[in-house]
Amino acid sequence: MHFLRMSAPSTVAPQERQFGIGHWMERVLEECDKAGRNFAADPVHDLRVALRRCRSLADGMRFIDPDPGWKRMRRAGKPLFSGLGELRDTQVLQDWVERLASKDDPTASELIAFASREEVRLKDAASFALHKFDRKQWSDWINHLSTRASRMQPGGLVFQHLALECWEQARQLHRLVLRNRTKTSYHRLRIGLKRFRYTVENFLPTLHARWGEDLKELQDFLGEIHDLDLLWATAVRLKVFRDQPTLEHWHIVIDQERKTRVDAYRGRMLGESSLWNTWRMELPAEPNVGALARMEGWARALDPQPRHARHVATLAMELYDGLCASGLLSPRLKNGRETLRTAALMHEIGRSKTKANCHKASSGLIRKLRVPLGWSAVDLATAALLVRHHRGRVPSARPALQRLSPEQRDFVIACAGILRLADAMDCGRKEEVHKLTVHNRGAYLEIAALGYHNEGRLAEKIAHARYPLEKFLNRPVLVRATQ
Repeated sequence: MHFLRMSAPSTVAPQERQFGIGHWMERVLEECDKAGRNFAADPVHDLRVALRRCRSLADGMRFIDPDPGWKRMRRAGKPLFSGLGELRDTQVLQDWVERLASKDDPTASELIAFASREEVRLKDAASFALHKFDRKQWSDWINHLSTRASRMQPGGLVFQHLALECWEQARQLHRLVLRNRTKTSYHRLRIGLKRFRYTVENFLPTLHARWGEDLKELQDFLGEIHDLDLLWATAVRLKVFRDQPTLEHWHIVIDQERKTRVDAYRGRMLGESSLWNTWRMELPAEPNVGALARMEGWARALDPQPRHARHVATLAMELYDGLCASGLLSPRLKNGRETLRTAALMHEIGRSKTKANCHKASSGLIRKLRVPLGWSAVDLATAALLVRHHRGRVPSARPALQRLSPEQRDFVIACAGILRLADAMDCGRKEEVHKLTVHNRGAYLEIAALGYHNEGRLAEKIAHARYPLEKFLNRPVLVRATQ
C-alpha cells in the first residue's frame, strides 16, 4: 500500500510554528522519541512531516549551496521516512474506513481487521528503521547546516527563482491532470504542489503569509483524492465485497467523496482568477535573471577567490561589449553575453577540488549542475566549454567544438579567448587592469587598459593570453596603458 496522510492538523500550534533547517532538524530528534514509544498515528505523522520538511529544505539548498552536507542529510533521512511510510498508510486506511462506514458494516470490519494486522507487522519494521537512524550524525549536522543556511537571505531573488521553478513544474503537472485525469497524474500533481508549498514556506516568508492557507488546503484536497483512490484499490485487491450491491455502494460513496475534492480543487485552480495566476504575478517576470543569480551564488560558495572571479567577469563584459560595438563579434547568439559572464564567474571553482588543471575541474562541476529555469542545457554546456578552454591549447581543433554549429563554435572560440585575456588582466599582487576600452583600428585591435604597465608580470601574462583572440580576429591585439 502507498496511502498518503489525510489532512489531519499538525500538533504544532500555529503561533508556535517556526521555520528553518535547525528548527526542523531538532524537531526530527524530538519526534523520534515520541514516535518510538508506541508508534501511534499522530507521532508517526509528525515525525514524517519533520523529516519531509528537512528533506525539502535540503532539496532547495543543495542547488544553491554546494556543501555536500545537504545531500548527505537528505539521504540520511530517507530510510526512516520510507520505513514509516507503510505504517502511516495503514493508519490512514483505518481512519478513512471509520469515517466512511458504520462499525457493523462487514466490508468495513474486514478492512479494519486487515489494517490492524498490518499495523502490528509494520510497527516492527518502523522500530528497526528508527533504530538504524543515526541520531548522533544528525545532531552534528544541525549546527553546520544551520550556519550555512543563515548566510542565505530568505525572500531574495535566488529563492524567488527557486519558487518559480517549482511553480512551473507544478503547473505542467496541473495541465497533465486536465488532459488525462488519471490517478497517477493527480498523485504527481500533489507531489509537485507540495514542493512548491514547502519552497514558499521555507524560503519566502512574506509570500507564505499570503499563500500558506490556500496551499495547504489544495494539498489536502489532492492528498485525500489519492487516499480515496488507494482505499478503493486496496478494497478491490483484498476482495472484501461480498456481492455486487455492496461493491456498487462502496464505489458510489468513495466516488462522491473524491468528486467533492476534485471539484473543490478545480474551483480554485481554473480560469483567469485561478491561484496559479495569482502566484505567478508575484514571482519574477524574467526567470533568466534569477537563474544567473542562483549560479553566481553557487559559484561564490565554491570559489576560494570570488573577488577575482567578479573582477574577471567585469573585464570580460567590457571586452565582449567593445568587440560587439566595433563589429568584430556578432551578438546574435541567444544568452551569449549571460553565458560568458556566468563562465567568468565560475572559471575558478575547480580550485575547491584541485590545484592542478583546475579549469578542467571547474568545467566538470558546471556540467553536473541541474539546468535552472530560464537557461537551456546548451547554455550550460557552452559555459562549461568556455571554462574548459580558457586555458591550455587554443580550442579551435578540439573534438568537442567540432560537434557545434558554426555560429556556436565561433562564439566558444571567441569568448574563450576573451575569458583568457580577462583572466590574465588580474594576476594578483596589486597588478590588475581596472577598466578597459576597445577600439577597432582596422589593421589591429587596440585595448586601452587602466592599470596596465608595459613591464612586469601583468604585461607578460597579457602578452601570452592575447594570442587566441588575435587568431580568431585575424589581426593583432595591442594593449596599451591609459590614465
